[in-house]
Amino acid sequence: MRQAKTGDTVKVHYTGRLSDGSVFDTSENREPLEFTLGGGRLIAGFDEAVVGMSADESKIVVLTADKAYGPYNQEMVMVVDRTRMPSDVNPEVGQNFQIPGPNGNTLFVTVKDVSDATVSFDANHPLAGKDLTFDIQLVEIA
Repeated sequence: MRQAKTGDTVKVHYTGRLSDGSVFDTSENREPLEFTLGGGRLIAGFDEAVVGMSADESKIVVLTADKAYGPYNQEMVMVVDRTRMPSDVNPEVGQNFQIPGPNGNTLFVTVKDVSDATVSFDANHPLAGKDLTFDIQLVEIA
């Protein structure tokens, strides 16, 4: 039976869970996720888990943070003086923003804390520092 290898386009169904069992993402009730193995579109550990699987095969894989979204980096939390923000913006904890980064790229940030004087923004991926468990079913190798 043919096994998926780097360069193959595959379709998978998946469910991603945190260590407490809560689901953070799933393809359930959607079309399967289609991607090219080794194409750099997905986290490394997920890509690696699919390599060697055959169509209709299922597996459960646990990815440590370093194979998922990386470690949580405290240096990616920035505190901004509220006077530097537009007066019509009223940030709330959990709210997402796009802000200009130091080298001209766009940073996607989440409001971590709000006070009268400052706003803390977190540019870490929401799943950074977390170990992830994936139930993966390889649907098709194209």
